[in-house]
Parts: sequence; structure tokens; C-alpha cells
Amino acid sequence: MDSGDDKAQLREKISAAVKALSPAQRSEQSSRACLLLEKQDLWRQAISILFYAPTPDEVDVWRLVQDSLAAKKVVGLPRFDPATGHYSAGRIQNVQWDLKRGKFSIREPADHCASVPLTQFDLVLVPGVAFDFRGYRLGRGRGFYDRLLAEVNSRTCGVAFNEQIISQVPAEAHDVPMDYILTPGRWIAAMR
Repeated sequence: MDSGDDKAQLREKISAAVKALSPAQRSEQSSRACLLLEKQDLWRQAISILFYAPTPDEVDVWRLVQDSLAAKKVVGLPRFDPATGHYSAGRIQNVQWDLKRGKFSIREPADHCASVPLTQFDLVLVPGVAFDFRGYRLGRGRGFYDRLLAEVNSRTCGVAFNEQIISQVPAEAHDVPMDYILTPGRWIAAMR
């Protein structure tokens, strides 16, 4: 079996474990993860943060988007560029006016939102299917976040439910490991 088959099976297994969580469990665990992140020095010191717009099977960090806007932090979200096939970052300042449904029906900055260079963020929050303690991430298999992370030079934090933490993610040369992993009960500095 090749690495692609291994990753596909791992994605199915982890996705099933996350889907087994009830909406109430996902909501409660997301709240716990947000509270834990807010206690970290890295979070408190960050002036500019690249978030992700959570899907139902991801830790919901959306409350932190609203809180960061209220605290006058620079808030960015990935925005798909159909011309390049890559994601860049756009700044949002108002969740009512600055969002649209983008690629894969995920919320992203509207066209009028200013672009922000990926090198300008203090912290990048990253979703994934699975993470390991070395900081490696298993994505959905399309490589969008791998290309985005290759341009980032700030601290990165993978955000996951406990069910998404595994002993070892099959890593490849182009994979960018996270600096930290956040779960509902743990703040993990990646071991490299």
C-alpha cells in the first residue's frame, strides 16, 4: 500500500471519529479549545492572526474571530484565487459585510477586503484532518494549506479535536510542521 492509500484510509478513520461526536460535544469542546488558546502568551501577544472559517467537522474558533475584531487585532482569513489556484489572505473587519461563500462553500473575505501578505501574521491557526506530536498535519489531500503554509514565517498552530491527534502523520518533504497543536484540553509544543 502506498502513502496515498495510507492517507486516504487515515482520513476516513479520523473523519468517522469526529463525525461520531454529537453537535453538542463539538460545541463544548470547541469552547474549551478557545478558552485554552486565550490563556497562551502567544495568543495574547499576537496582533495579527490568520484564522480559518470552520466547517462542521472542525474545531469552531469563530468566537475568537469576533473577539479579535473587538480587540482591534488584524484578522485575516484565507481567500481562494481562481487565477492561481492558491489561497492568499484577506483582512476582514466586519463579519456581516466582509464575508462571502468561497471555494468549497467556506466563508472567506469578500473581494473588497484588502489582501494581507502571509508574512505579516503573528499567528496562523490551521485546521486539519489529523496532527501528530511532531506538528505534522494531514490535510484533506488537495495541498491548498501546504502551499499557503510554505509562505508563512510566523508561529503556526494546528487546531483539532482530541480524536484528531495520532501518533504519526505520514509526512512528505513539502509538508510544513506546526509549531503548536491546540485541542480542547491540551496546548502542545511540537516535538522536533
